[in-house]
Amino acid sequence: MDAPIIIVGAGMAAYSLAREFRKLDQATPLMLVAGDAGAAYAKPMLSNAFALGKDVPRIVSNDAATMATTLKAEVLTHTRVHVIDPATRTIDTDQGSFAYGKLVLALGADPIRLPLAGDGAGEVLSVNHLDDYRMLRERLEQAGPGARVAIIGAGLIGCEFAEDLAAAGYQVTLVDPNPRPLSALAAPTLSDALVRSWSGQPIGLRLGTTATSVVRGRAGLELKLADGGVVDADVVLSAVGLRPSVALAQQAGLVTRRGIVVDSLGQTSAPGVYALGDCAEYSVGGTAVVMPYVAPMMAAARAIAATLAGTPSAIAHRQEAVIVKTPSCKLALLPPPPGTPGAWISVADGARIVARFRDEDGVLRGFGLSQHTPALRGQLLSELGKRA
Repeated sequence: MDAPIIIVGAGMAAYSLAREFRKLDQATPLMLVAGDAGAAYAKPMLSNAFALGKDVPRIVSNDAATMATTLKAEVLTHTRVHVIDPATRTIDTDQGSFAYGKLVLALGADPIRLPLAGDGAGEVLSVNHLDDYRMLRERLEQAGPGARVAIIGAGLIGCEFAEDLAAAGYQVTLVDPNPRPLSALAAPTLSDALVRSWSGQPIGLRLGTTATSVVRGRAGLELKLADGGVVDADVVLSAVGLRPSVALAQQAGLVTRRGIVVDSLGQTSAPGVYALGDCAEYSVGGTAVVMPYVAPMMAAARAIAATLAGTPSAIAHRQEAVIVKTPSCKLALLPPPPGTPGAWISVADGARIVARFRDEDGVLRGFGLSQHTPALRGQLLSELGKRA
């Protein structure tokens, strides 16, 4: 029997690739190695599960056994990969060594851990997968209705969690060093619109400062800030970002920078080894980027599946707006490349705000919308790279 295609990981990227591959090839042996229970679920749902009325069991679409049957694959659960040897095409795991024909790394990303001081620093939560979210729900249930939640980081995930938790009746405080939420993604006019939409909701803002320590107090946790302020909380959630998981790839001698470097086919520096999703670093227009969103992950899954099935296919990187899950102010954002000189130009069209980022030559490099529609997003996408 031929050596299987082995996918390391069992998140959205791994299962999406496996599904796409099985559409093209029903015969080649397929194995997925999961460090957890291997349940299939949509990770973006974690930041608005309260609004959707979904607890942990309802977030899961299928368990590992069902996925194994559906995909005609072997799914190893609670199994860590310790060593990858590209020379012998083998991996060493908790359950022994396995040879692979082709290997795909869908390792995801790890939460950035802030260097917080204090005896309560160990109680700060980060939500990066289903087990993390389960812990968050348990802590909130223990704290009871109306519990106070401090969220460190007012970026995409922090804002989505803030609105979701506030709608569920929790008292939320967002802490961020920037003067506005979503500062890395949105035009100032759109950030301000989001803040206005929160008027009357239990969402407080402590902007322009950072968290320095978490200490246990008489009535819960005290999040101390660099400006001397204190946020009292029952639960502290860190949402300051993710870092691509590259340690296993580095051990194997693969080229890594910010992420695992891949070519246009999704192949790493080792022949027959591919990577996709949050752990991968792509080259788009000559610029090295990580793309931690669903649309580029699905594009990579389709292309790599075709390549694995015998038809080499380049990944079609298409720019897409990020849809922010904040129902109070529905936003679609496509920020300009980091470091691009230029300025935001915003126009109000009734209750809608249309913001365009133009570089010094007047070329459209990014945009943002409130009350967006597919047609308007498509129109702005067609304008990218063009002068006014």
